[in-house]
Amino acid sequence: MTVHTNQQPQGGLSRRQFVVSSAMASGGLALGFHFPAAAQTPALSTLGGSEINAWVVVRPDDSCVIRIARAEMGQGTHTGLAQLVAEELQCDWAKVSLQTFTPGQNLARKRVWRNMSTGGSRGIRESHEYVRQGGAAARMMLLQAAAAQWGVPVAELQVEKGIVTHPASGKTTRYGQLAAQAALLPAPDPKTITLKHPKDWTVLGKSPRRLDTAPKVDGSLKYGIDTVLPGMQYAAIKACPVFGGKLTSFDASKVLSRRGIKAVVRVDEESVAVLADSFWRAKTALEALPITWDFGPNAQESSATIAARLREGLTSKDNVFADIDDGDVNAAIQGAHRKVEAVYSTPFVSHACMEPMNCTARVTADRAEVWVPSQNAEASLAALAAVTGLPLEKCEAYNPPLGGGFGRRGGTQDYVRQAALIAKQFPGTPVKLIWTREEDMTHDYYRPIGMCRLSAGLDAQGELVGLHLRVSGQSINAHSAPHNIINGKDRRQLQGYWKDPGESQLGYTVPNLKVEYAMRNTHVPVGPWRGVNTNQNAIYLECFMDEVARAAGKDPLAFRRTLLKNHPKHLGVLDAVADKGGWSQPLPPGRFKGIAQFMGYGSYTAAIAEVSLQGNDVRVHRLVLATNCGHAVNPVQIASQIEGSVAYGMDSLQSESSVQDGRIVERNFDTYPIARLYQMPKIESVIAPTYDFWGGVGEPTICVVAPAIMNAIAAARGGKPVRMLPLKHEGLRLV
Repeated sequence: MTVHTNQQPQGGLSRRQFVVSSAMASGGLALGFHFPAAAQTPALSTLGGSEINAWVVVRPDDSCVIRIARAEMGQGTHTGLAQLVAEELQCDWAKVSLQTFTPGQNLARKRVWRNMSTGGSRGIRESHEYVRQGGAAARMMLLQAAAAQWGVPVAELQVEKGIVTHPASGKTTRYGQLAAQAALLPAPDPKTITLKHPKDWTVLGKSPRRLDTAPKVDGSLKYGIDTVLPGMQYAAIKACPVFGGKLTSFDASKVLSRRGIKAVVRVDEESVAVLADSFWRAKTALEALPITWDFGPNAQESSATIAARLREGLTSKDNVFADIDDGDVNAAIQGAHRKVEAVYSTPFVSHACMEPMNCTARVTADRAEVWVPSQNAEASLAALAAVTGLPLEKCEAYNPPLGGGFGRRGGTQDYVRQAALIAKQFPGTPVKLIWTREEDMTHDYYRPIGMCRLSAGLDAQGELVGLHLRVSGQSINAHSAPHNIINGKDRRQLQGYWKDPGESQLGYTVPNLKVEYAMRNTHVPVGPWRGVNTNQNAIYLECFMDEVARAAGKDPLAFRRTLLKNHPKHLGVLDAVADKGGWSQPLPPGRFKGIAQFMGYGSYTAAIAEVSLQGNDVRVHRLVLATNCGHAVNPVQIASQIEGSVAYGMDSLQSESSVQDGRIVERNFDTYPIARLYQMPKIESVIAPTYDFWGGVGEPTICVVAPAIMNAIAAARGGKPVRMLPLKHEGLRLV
């Protein structure tokens, strides 16, 4: 891994209320307020120290416990958030540890820690301010305690790494000696809190040790699937393989006599589960269980029928809206000196988390608990309450580290619902539900399938005078959040093509521009997949831009630079990657370059890929990726996220969840290829923060990986573009 970094800075809720709020960040600032705990919800331990406020506990030995709300799934969110608090607290990082809490504990204190979900690269960019304010408030209270002890003004005190000094008198004390007194003081008025300027950062912008490395290295870290409770039973589940189908019947007598089998139960209208004293016994009995399904009306659906529906959306006038309609696109293209047209397509893809879906549930008449690896423990708690009918204060969701999430473990809580439904049938007995890999890939919430038709017009000088693109595909909102579709318009599917600045802005300026979306839904459930719609949208546009540049007889970089002149941050990362990637430098014989840029999740990214082509075998030798995320909290973690993005982006080049007879065909890794170690290229990261905004880092870079590689492949093929994924449909494969 090579990292290049520019570090110069520039009260009680109803169930419905909670279900809604659990996916949204709350407003306002709450510091140090203590509310009575909800019934049966244990108070959060102070771990032998004094709670200064909700975010900070200080122990007598000067060690600081920082409380973290967001979920951790390997991305380093816990360490990054702790850095935010520690920077303002001005404690000794070597003495920092973490403490997490449950949604029940958060509710008991009126959600003082706010949003607990991790997704959309929001963990740091949406909580940085109030988290830093929590650290700053704790520092102010500790200094106030020292000032009171010495009878001096607070303004005369200094603090560094938890050591408080009064230069005028030479007095010195430590946070650990002040904590008990500080904990008794009122929280400062939020209006009096001033956060440090980036130029004064000592912890932020650096890459200190991660706080969760040791248990991962020594194997002591316990994931959700590792949960073990006394008297626990294991459950294996099978749902109708055709989406929309039903469970008709099953013959439990055929497996109940097997060793260790406790029960065979109907879970809901679609699924049946086997309980046993081990997962293997439950799984093998389920495989032997005679089951009759009603496949329903979707059993005739296939990838071919879905593709036909999408192709119809490319030209139809029905259920289409224009998000951008500037100038007269039709006239500009029709009157152009040269026209370029193309259709690109991207498939359903699975999340394929290494830890399959699982949840352990225990339900009694007056208490319900789940142990679940969730990106949104509050949503898990809401799902548990909904299934059991118990009040929120009588439910709890414990949130161990995740073995991958990527959007699958966020808003969709189907595995929590199933585990609770099973546990309800065996009151007091803990039930660990584990999905097999096959079940996990058969009943995913896939990245939406899509097609895009693009047309461009060039004048005699090769300048782009008109661009028209129409995306035809499935809507995530239509499946999971229809209230976000306003007047029949779902802007989410055009992520990365928006005029609006700040989140996923289109960087190109074209005098005549039209961007449309044709919603064409299928029976296949869809949801966020790491990077969501920026992934396929970047493929469509950035690969087409290379086609247009080629038609104009211009260098792909130079062609893009002209169109990005009004968006300096887009242009900045493009120039950064071109410089580091040596775009203008010749390559060894047989190697070819491709370039791409895009914006998503508040950050600007670009990539250069180097590939070679031997027959139909594609080898990716090198990827250089640049990102501007505004403030770079931890450069090494950012680079690690970029590396993970490369793996995911390369997955999207070769993976596909296809449909036949209404069901998913690829049900395990023997037919669903993901990036292998031998396929991974040399990765170089250029981190170029401008220190004037807060962007995400977990997802933005994924979207430029695939188009950069595809453009390099096109260059290797003498200008023949790759328009259909996965690569196997073009007769290509990664090696």
